[in-house]
Amino acid sequence: MNNYQAPAGLLENRTILITGAGDGIGAEAAKTYAAHGATCILLGRTVKKLETVYDAIVAAGSPEPAIVPLDIRGATKKNYIDMAETIADQFGKLDGILHNASVLGHLSAFADIEPDEWLNGMQVNVNGAAFMTQALLPQLLKSDSASVIFTSSGVGRQGRAFWGTYAVSKFATEGMMQVLAAEYAKRNVRFNCINPGATRTAMRASAFPAEDPQTLKTPADIMPLYLYLMGKDSEAVNGQSLDCQPK
Repeated sequence: MNNYQAPAGLLENRTILITGAGDGIGAEAAKTYAAHGATCILLGRTVKKLETVYDAIVAAGSPEPAIVPLDIRGATKKNYIDMAETIADQFGKLDGILHNASVLGHLSAFADIEPDEWLNGMQVNVNGAAFMTQALLPQLLKSDSASVIFTSSGVGRQGRAFWGTYAVSKFATEGMMQVLAAEYAKRNVRFNCINPGATRTAMRASAFPAEDPQTLKTPADIMPLYLYLMGKDSEAVNGQSLDCQPK
């Protein structure tokens, strides 16, 4: 799967929503999905970054994407319902979601975590993905084969000291994915998690400021698994948590 060779038209006629699409893994996934034929919906809080990704997709000759400016930190369930209605009106269905948006927060001892820090991490990493998925399920069920990918982490499987808020949010993400996978096991929507591993992103740099980024894989390097899980070749894969960089 990590060496998956996707056919050029793997995602033709598919509409895929990517959160946190303005930079890092989200931006790379959007460009990669578009290059394989998908119409991408770029969701993020910074319009300028989304426009940069939009321009890159159009310049590459891929299907024109759509932009949805939304700050998950302040979004309400109604915001997600309104977004779902817009997607239904413009696209008729939704074939996939990549829940990529996450916040790391400050690494600190559990006893020192401030309430606002905790609530913000849960809002972006857990609540946003949950309420967005709820709102979009009717559109996903209109697809012949929809895929929802959540973004996990190694600290979401084995807790790590000083990673409290982020780690707990990723444990919750893994659990949410498993619940959904079980509930929809006999339907046309599958749910899985991806753990990107150590990747050259701004979030990684903030967590490991002394690390040489040149020793890390780039977002482009880990795209084979993102393509595999979003395309029809993975239709039988449901309820799994997969690593882009298995040890």
